[in-house]
Formats: sequence, structure tokens, C-alpha cells
Amino acid sequence: MNKTHIRRLSLAALTAATLAIAGCATPFKADVARFQTQLPAPQGQSFTVEAADPRLAGGIEFGQYAGLVAGELTRFGYRPAAPGERADMVVRFAYDVDKGRERVRSTGFGDPWYGGYYGRGFYGPPVIVAGRGGRRYVYGWRDPFLWGGGFGGYNDVESFTVYTSGLDLQISRASDGYRLFEGRAEAQSRDNNLQTIVPNLVEAMFTGFPGNSGEKVRITVAPPEKG
Repeated sequence: MNKTHIRRLSLAALTAATLAIAGCATPFKADVARFQTQLPAPQGQSFTVEAADPRLAGGIEFGQYAGLVAGELTRFGYRPAAPGERADMVVRFAYDVDKGRERVRSTGFGDPWYGGYYGRGFYGPPVIVAGRGGRRYVYGWRDPFLWGGGFGGYNDVESFTVYTSGLDLQISRASDGYRLFEGRAEAQSRDNNLQTIVPNLVEAMFTGFPGNSGEKVRITVAPPEKG
């Protein structure tokens, strides 16, 4: 097999990989830091969910996200307090997204995916964990790009806006306000749609919950698989 034929095969493989990536939905990646002191093991303790930011309290949109947080805690073995019941724990959370920053990057054969970082072990070995609803979570995926993808034209230049979003979560003992858990999930994306971002941040926060105190992890939430 001569060098010309090998080069043609290599280009064909590269084209196939490019098309495969282009056809995949984009995963969501978040950096999650969590701290805990004496968070009790779940044994049916009751909780209420409140807004940490007074501006969010009582809103319909906040209520939807509060339902997601309550659902995750219930999945781990806690339970929402019944009407009129004094809860064992108070859960407070808030979310935000900034106004965005402009970024410029070079893509194509000149970018770090092509023949560079990947071959030198830029990516750490991913650990895939099954999540609810058929979603998959990946720990420790060190991605040189924003949200995956790296192929394009030769030395293309792309300009885009990057938004930074975050979700803060605190769990306190209701009897005396003692802080049991606190965490923050932060992500960057090309849009500022909270209806998409906040549910993903909630899922990232509760992936491997409560986690190791003081540890910051990168969590990749794979998009739902198409049926």
C-alpha cells in the first residue's frame, strides 16, 4: 500500500468521524463543587425547597425547577414535607446566567483535536455512570473545546458568545439552621436559555450526590438518546 493510498484512507476516516460528530447531539458539561458536614444518610427525612434569592420566590418558573430538585432528593431517599409538617431540612437554591462574553477560536486541521492533544493524552479516561431516564453521565472529561466538536475547514475562524451559568444549593437543618451541605454547579454554553440550562445543572449537581466533600469534578451529561 503506497503513501498516496494511505493518505486517502486517512482523509476518508477523518471525513467519516466529522460526519458522525456533526450528527450527534451536544452534551452538557458542568463543573460541580460540593461540601458537606453532617448530611444525614437518607432515611425518609422530610425537606422543604425554598428560593435562596428572594427575587425568585413564588415564581412559576422557579416552582418548576424546585420540583426537579425535590424529585432528585426524593430519588435519593428523602421526602417532601407534608402540608403543615415541620420539615427536618430546608433546601435553598438559586440559579443565574451572565450576559455572555465574545470568543474567537480557530477550527479545522489547526485545532487541538487534530493530531495533537488527543494523541498526547489530553483527555482523561472517562467514567460513564448510568443516570435516570436513560441519560449517561461522564466524570472527569477534560475537553479542550466548549461543547465538543473540533472538525471544520482548514484554519477556519469562528466567533461566538459564551454564557456562564450557575446553580447554588444549600441544605440546612431546620431546627437550628446548621448547614449540612452546599454545592455549586457551573457551566458554559452558547445560549442563555434557562429552561434548558437549569434542569441540566440540577442533574449535574445530583450526579453522584452528595459526592466527596471539597472535591470539584467535571460532569458531562449526555443528551437523551433518540428512540
